[in-house]
Amino acid sequence: MACRCVAICVCISIIAVIVMFSLLKQQLSFNKYDDTESNLFSQHQNWPFNEKTISWVMDFYLTLQRKVASHFSTIDLAVVACGADDRVQETLVNLKSVVLFSKRFVNFHVFTEENLKMKFRNSLDLWPYSAKSKFHYTLYSIKYPDDGHAKEWKKLFKLCASQRLFLPQLLKDINSIVYVDTDVLFLSPIDDLWKFFKDFNSTHLAAMAPESEATNVAWYSRFARHPYYGQTGLNSGIMLMDMKRVREAKFKNDLVGESLTWAEMLLPLYKKYRQNITWGDQDLLNIVFHHNPELLLTFPCKWNYRPDHCIYMQMCKTAEKGVKLLHGCRRAFHKDKWPVFKAVYTAVKDFRFDSDISTLIRDVKKELDKVNETNCKKSSYVMVDGLQKTISLKDEL
Repeated sequence: MACRCVAICVCISIIAVIVMFSLLKQQLSFNKYDDTESNLFSQHQNWPFNEKTISWVMDFYLTLQRKVASHFSTIDLAVVACGADDRVQETLVNLKSVVLFSKRFVNFHVFTEENLKMKFRNSLDLWPYSAKSKFHYTLYSIKYPDDGHAKEWKKLFKLCASQRLFLPQLLKDINSIVYVDTDVLFLSPIDDLWKFFKDFNSTHLAAMAPESEATNVAWYSRFARHPYYGQTGLNSGIMLMDMKRVREAKFKNDLVGESLTWAEMLLPLYKKYRQNITWGDQDLLNIVFHHNPELLLTFPCKWNYRPDHCIYMQMCKTAEKGVKLLHGCRRAFHKDKWPVFKAVYTAVKDFRFDSDISTLIRDVKKELDKVNETNCKKSSYVMVDGLQKTISLKDEL
């Protein structure tokens, strides 16, 4: 009976807010995206409600939407951002690409430095309500174990990137999560990536894409001075983790004569191989899954499409039907050396939430037209096709 009463109250509240919100919406185009909320209100001087009331109603409506969404199936995504302001912007474009195409509610777990937190708040809180209704974000401080090596962990490779190794211990209430580097763009719904959890068998606890598709050009098969997964190694820029299984598992290793937990294994693994690892935490993950291959599911390269896949020729066969996730490693979204990746990133960055999503294809093509002919330019159709398929499906909904 109590549950039924709560449900009725929620329904009544939702109906009341919707009615009130519909009335307000006739006078307020709240989907419009402006640089400041003051711009939004300055255009409407004759409202029957004052600015404070409008803001309160919107916040209440948004909070209610999020609470309702949290009772249904949600997706958790983690990202780690440290360094200069450009890393904040890159992360915001990353999150924006998720919001543009996601079907389900997404919880963003953003790990960052203290001086960057306000920059994230100031930006995310000014996104339009149409976007904010699709996600919730939490900002976390960078935190490493009290093992005397925190400074080394932080600078292991890209600043703070190794934080991902400690997510199972830091997010103890989260069972499954998608981790992405800041330099990742979703060209498809994150929901589709999340579906790989359904492909996990009884032993899988993580999923990643191969580092390369060919052993003769793979970095790991040519240069690695440590064990690595399979024939070409793994790229950890996009990683699915069943963190409940990670916390409970025992891992085979070349450290001691017995299996160790994830938390027990990381520091001794780092101590043993720190002179031999080039790519930091990614190398440590390769070592772990070299000894425990049965714990890993690999997904196709179209879910982690990088400059290496097109620099000489089209190396990712599964991308022929469209790229799903674009990974701009090596600062590809910002350097003129990788103009195709930079062009797609620029189009997403400049896209306004209040624009018709179909215009994003036009904007991408417009940016690509500025790019000189290169091997990646010849293969750029795989990015356009992936985005086109996503937008076509979105328009059908």
